[in-house]
Amino acid sequence: MKTKTYAGIPQKYAVLETAKIVVIPVPYDGTSTWLKGADKGPDAFLEASENMELYDIETQTEVYKQGVYLAEPIAENSSPESMVDAVYKTTKEYIKRNKFVTLFGGEHSISIGSIRAFHECFDNLTVLHIDAHADLRKEYEGTPYNHACAVYEASQNTNLVQVGIRSMDISETTVMDEDKTFFAHDMVKDDYWMDKVIDILGENVYITFDLDAFDPSIVPSTGTPEPGGLLWYETLDFLRQVFEEKNVVGFDVVELCPNENERSSDFVAAKLFYKMLSYKFMGEDEADEFESPTIENKKKTTNSKFNIDQDDEF
Repeated sequence: MKTKTYAGIPQKYAVLETAKIVVIPVPYDGTSTWLKGADKGPDAFLEASENMELYDIETQTEVYKQGVYLAEPIAENSSPESMVDAVYKTTKEYIKRNKFVTLFGGEHSISIGSIRAFHECFDNLTVLHIDAHADLRKEYEGTPYNHACAVYEASQNTNLVQVGIRSMDISETTVMDEDKTFFAHDMVKDDYWMDKVIDILGENVYITFDLDAFDPSIVPSTGTPEPGGLLWYETLDFLRQVFEEKNVVGFDVVELCPNENERSSDFVAAKLFYKMLSYKFMGEDEADEFESPTIENKKKTTNSKFNIDQDDEF
């Protein structure tokens, strides 16, 4: 990666041992089916992040002072399954170090691995999936690790709540829980959709945010743009409520497909990521040692479904 620290922050805030936050770049684009280039997303995101003002006006905070460690990018791309496994293992290692773990993709298939790790480490996990697409195919183009399958596994073993959906295959209707799905065409007419979503979230929430959830007028540079998406301030209003009312245990942002002739999307992605961090840590003194309020809710069993010993050293 081109950047030595996240957002160009001073090195003293970027040391793993003292940082509360970890950012894992995953430059992977092995299964996308239309516009290629999501593997370039993390570099574009990091470059744009270096050009942000780091004081957040809304929360009146400088969240980078909580400490943000930029991990080595996950470069595994020999197969979709190998990539997912690498993401899973790396994510879990940082969770075990009691960090607030975040990821930036890359295409949406990277979230299969991160969701596995969070599901294994936190009881009663809700996955809040914000996206234009349902991503509920069990398998696509010969693999269950395709970007079109990003939350199928989550639909089977977590409380999956989907927001902003406006494109899907008919086969996905057999998997989708419509009571926990908020379609864009309904949301635009419902003044209370945010409250309804929050009501069905559990206490521990992992957010997977596909940038094509935004309307293309906000983020045109994504692999599969869809008209009729979310706008900036309604998205921030919603996310702030989620962070205030629930325990967000981690998140990922995916599907930035940078275009050298359109750099605003890179900056939106960078700003969104920073806003989410700001919401998570607003009200915390930078000197406080980060301890997840759900540390007692992490699963204690060593009988991992993925055959990884949770007591292994990092």
